[in-house]
Amino acid sequence: MENQLITVLTNLGLTDKEAKVYLSCTELGTAVVSDIAHKAGINRVTTYDILEKLKQRGMVSYYTKKKIKYFSSVAPENLLEEFEKRTGDLRGALPKFKTLTGEINHPRIRYFEGLEGIKAIYADTLTSKTEILNYSNSYEIRKQWPNYDQEYVTKRSEKQIYLRGISPKDKAGETVQSQDKEFFREMRLIPSSQFDFTNEINIYDDKVAIISFKDELIGMIIESIEIANSQRAIFNMCWQFANIVYPLNVKNKLLEPLKGPEVKGRLIAKEKKISETTVDEENLSLF
Repeated sequence: MENQLITVLTNLGLTDKEAKVYLSCTELGTAVVSDIAHKAGINRVTTYDILEKLKQRGMVSYYTKKKIKYFSSVAPENLLEEFEKRTGDLRGALPKFKTLTGEINHPRIRYFEGLEGIKAIYADTLTSKTEILNYSNSYEIRKQWPNYDQEYVTKRSEKQIYLRGISPKDKAGETVQSQDKEFFREMRLIPSSQFDFTNEINIYDDKVAIISFKDELIGMIIESIEIANSQRAIFNMCWQFANIVYPLNVKNKLLEPLKGPEVKGRLIAKEKKISETTVDEENLSLF
């Protein structure tokens, strides 16, 4: 039996015998207790007790046919997701643990590079217990990760993790928006000529993930309750007004810093606009 796999499983908290029974069950497919016991080199009674423990932990399943139990192991991919969830639970509780010791909670930042690193960031969002708030460029992510919808979007949808997103209004953005109901999300599109961006930001739990798709694939996850809550407030403000197209004198000007005369001119124009418009105060809430 593969000693390396036994070591991996024992590092995850299984005993040596539990690891052997799980691996034997995996190798045999669907089998009765006696066959699993023989394969693992463990007596039948002990093997049955171990299978019951693994069943309670969600690592094996069984069905009964003619009063005989047939056991099957759960796919390793499901185990990975379960342990990632447990890790996510512990990570999310770290700030509370630190308050017990009186530690100051500094933001924790992790950096990632390359496509596999970016995929690791998205895998972390699948542990989210809150909705995901997202700024994204629908075209850029799929250009860099062609199987993005199959490998990530479908998983997020299956896990019922809701997503609200803001994306440039282009062909890719419109295609994604048309599939919102199917993939458990709501996208709002903004004019790409005025608000073009190529990076992506995901806000979830107490984290903010920032990913850049231009020039090189890099990203980071910032863990901070204060930063995440501030970003939620900013996102909700953007979300509230995402469908409004602002009249601009100069196209593609919003991403450039304004000089003094321009700022003054904009303020005068805006004050005039407000004075001529009746505002419904009840609809001004950002949250």
